[in-house]
Amino acid sequence: MHIPDAFIPIWQGAIYWLLALVFVALALRWARNEMNEEKLPLVAVLAAGIFALQSFNLPVSMGTSGHLVGGALAAIILGSPFAAIFILTMVLIVQGVLFGDGGITTMGANIINMGVIGGFVGFYSFKGILRMTKSMPVSAFVAAWLACLVPALAAAFEMFFAGTFPLVAGLITMGVYHAVIGILEGLVTIAAIYLITSVRPDLVETGAIRGKEVGP
Repeated sequence: MHIPDAFIPIWQGAIYWLLALVFVALALRWARNEMNEEKLPLVAVLAAGIFALQSFNLPVSMGTSGHLVGGALAAIILGSPFAAIFILTMVLIVQGVLFGDGGITTMGANIINMGVIGGFVGFYSFKGILRMTKSMPVSAFVAAWLACLVPALAAAFEMFFAGTFPLVAGLITMGVYHAVIGILEGLVTIAAIYLITSVRPDLVETGAIRGKEVGP
């Protein structure tokens, strides 16, 4: 899902960068207000885990790739979509600058897709489904699946606007790959929530009671 350099014109990349910086600033405000000595190790663990998850890339036709995202996991665990933006921004900077995974000029688009869209879709779909089902596993699975699929579709639209590849082909290719990858993302998200809530339930904002049922 990382969009490389040259896949988007510089002027479009600049627009995405400006939009991304607005959300990054809001994420930094969240970090300043919410981060403390207890949550810092959890943020570090989530960042390292998401970095590792994203390292397993599956090639997608037309030059891009598919992989797990982790935005829903970060947002659900830390109780805010801005937590996902904060963590995903750090991950994407390290990947782009040190490992060449994703472009520098297109990093704004990647932050918007995986951090902003992934975080907001994952967090609010989780909260909405949670109210209806009262089930953490169901809510987390669907939220993580959506937070993998929707950013991929957004990337397809961005590359269509950039003239990189056709819209229908892009939506089908990115959609099908990430709909399948999203199943794994959902399972990983459930497992991670179970693990973290069993070790440090006091730091988790999901409302899960030992990983089985959730309160209203």
